[in-house]
Amino acid sequence: MRSRGERWESGACFPAVYLPALCLALTIVANPARAEHLRGAIATTMLKPTPIVETRDAADNADSPDISGKRSELRSLEETITVSAESRRKIETEIETLRADRAKFNAALVDAAQRVGVLEKRVEEVSAKLEASVRSERALVKSLASRRALIGEVLLVLQRMGRKPPPALLAKPEDILESIRAAMLLGSVLPQMRAEVETLKTDLSDLIALRGRIEAERTSLIAELEHLKEERVRLSALVETRQKALMLAQSALDFEAERARNLASKATSLKELVARMESEVEAAKRAAEAARRADAERAAADAAMSLDSRAKALAAPFKDPARLAPAVAFADLKGRLALPSAGNVVKRFGASDGQGATEKGVSIAARENAVVTAPSDGWVVFAGRYRSYGQLLIINAGGGYYVTLAGMDQISVAVGQFVLAGEPVANMGGGAVRTAAAIAIGAKQPILYVEFRKDGTSIDPGPWWAKPELQKVGG
Repeated sequence: MRSRGERWESGACFPAVYLPALCLALTIVANPARAEHLRGAIATTMLKPTPIVETRDAADNADSPDISGKRSELRSLEETITVSAESRRKIETEIETLRADRAKFNAALVDAAQRVGVLEKRVEEVSAKLEASVRSERALVKSLASRRALIGEVLLVLQRMGRKPPPALLAKPEDILESIRAAMLLGSVLPQMRAEVETLKTDLSDLIALRGRIEAERTSLIAELEHLKEERVRLSALVETRQKALMLAQSALDFEAERARNLASKATSLKELVARMESEVEAAKRAAEAARRADAERAAADAAMSLDSRAKALAAPFKDPARLAPAVAFADLKGRLALPSAGNVVKRFGASDGQGATEKGVSIAARENAVVTAPSDGWVVFAGRYRSYGQLLIINAGGGYYVTLAGMDQISVAVGQFVLAGEPVANMGGGAVRTAAAIAIGAKQPILYVEFRKDGTSIDPGPWWAKPELQKVGG
């Protein structure tokens, strides 16, 4: 196998993260007699790889062997960021003071989940910008490499005029740019070359600016990851406190969980699973009854409400963190619900599923270990593994509406529990789970599947999402 130096001399590659003592290498092209003298200098003046976070596909990395190991840098970076013991103690103290006040505790739980979601989205955006900058850098360096003979000719002119800087000073793009500017000021560039050299000068300036932007974006990404880590610690502590409260009736929960697993192994459809859970599992039965009772009470309250009072209730459906039932009917929440996880919608309701049918829900490409929140208020009627859905969570939102979430790694709520819109209910895993949705897409990252049902039939969730661009049907 040829060394990097041999591959450089043959023109077989130009590593994107190096920009080797470009002037020296180019002078070799322009003046072969100095090749042996400068070969050692080239090896000693190589720039270190630009400290970037690499997120490109393996196929792209095949073109850049020098940075093929950078793909996991973001994950490694995130894992090394820790939260101090003092910060942890402060978080635990805050949560202990909230524990006795249900309203404040619920508000803190939803708020923490929202902050984590916002930070996860920011990390995705900064990562995307960084990836785009790295791709631009690589393309620019490749373009410059294709013009090394031109650069060598300009630098050779300077050398003959006695203006050749020492080799050590020509190891950076800035040095090469200065040399080209000097050549143009001295009028040593041939007229027929001036346009090409002008373009070259512009490209070198762009490369310098681009590398500055890459460093700034990387610094921003590290700061966002540190903030995200701390907020995840806070959220985990809140979820753990909530789980401890659920553990008080653990023996009953264990029995019902086993019963739910047995039903899941026998049910042939989601409709059958929900029906059997709500008729045969006590916690789910209580949840279904609570949903029916809440629907009746809300209908009576709405009938007695003035139009103004009803408008106020619809304007702030999630205002009361101590609520034990939905304040507003699910049907009235169109345009008000947030996606349960940060990420891109990769499959929409009604799109072709590739097997002659259409999608019955939406698929979201989420971040690794992303937090999943409840889109709406409701009662958990199923939480566990089910057929090709993987980990499945079904929430009774009242009025015959059900929200289904699938593809998670861990679920943090239990059957019978009432959850608030925006409350954390699960976490995605570290990679694509082998669910039907993930396999259909051929995903390499976690895929969250979301399906809304009304009286057992799948419906388009688009009208319920808060963002207009998510309300469209299609794939």
